[in-house]
Amino acid sequence: MIVFQQIKSDVENQGEFISFLAREVQNAAYKEIADVEEFVKWLDGELSYLIDERAVLKHFPNWPEKKADAMREAAFTYRDLKNLEAEASSFHDDRRVATPMALKRMQALQDKIEQGIHNTEKIRDSASGRYKDLMIPWDWMLDSGIISQLKAASLKLAKEYMNRIMNALKSDPFVNDEELLLQGVRFAFRIHQLAGGFDEGCRKAFQELKTYTSKSE
Repeated sequence: MIVFQQIKSDVENQGEFISFLAREVQNAAYKEIADVEEFVKWLDGELSYLIDERAVLKHFPNWPEKKADAMREAAFTYRDLKNLEAEASSFHDDRRVATPMALKRMQALQDKIEQGIHNTEKIRDSASGRYKDLMIPWDWMLDSGIISQLKAASLKLAKEYMNRIMNALKSDPFVNDEELLLQGVRFAFRIHQLAGGFDEGCRKAFQELKTYTSKSE
């Protein structure tokens, strides 16, 4: 009952405030998705003053729900991908961690990258059309946008992975050489397929793996 009264109070007293926010959403036309992210952060902060956002806003037919929700969707998707890219780009292999655990961590991070790319590609066609209509940036979803950055982060991860394997092969006499080499080649091939090739760092690391394989045969 108290919540209902608070909702009723917001509906009766916050009309001007909500109309102002509605105009801000309707007029929003940013070129950069990072600006949309900042706008959504600001908007959510303003709406947090309402006791129950959905319950209050449904009483205002002029509230641009479709655009507000789409802006949030775009901003949150971009934020999650950007955070993932930052995590992968800044990844540093801690040599104090045992090799099996270190490789497992890198594989798990690569799984997240591939899932992020897959999800973006899956929704891109339908989402980009909606975003265009609502004046929300969408080009960040293209292969040349955040996906390109995620693939570059994958290459860094591949280099770290292969270097860890080479370090284990050289320093641990009890390690299963054949199994580790196979693991390294599989991971490298997986990222080669995803990124469409290797960069210089990956090429050097992969060549070292190949050279070691030849010597051990």
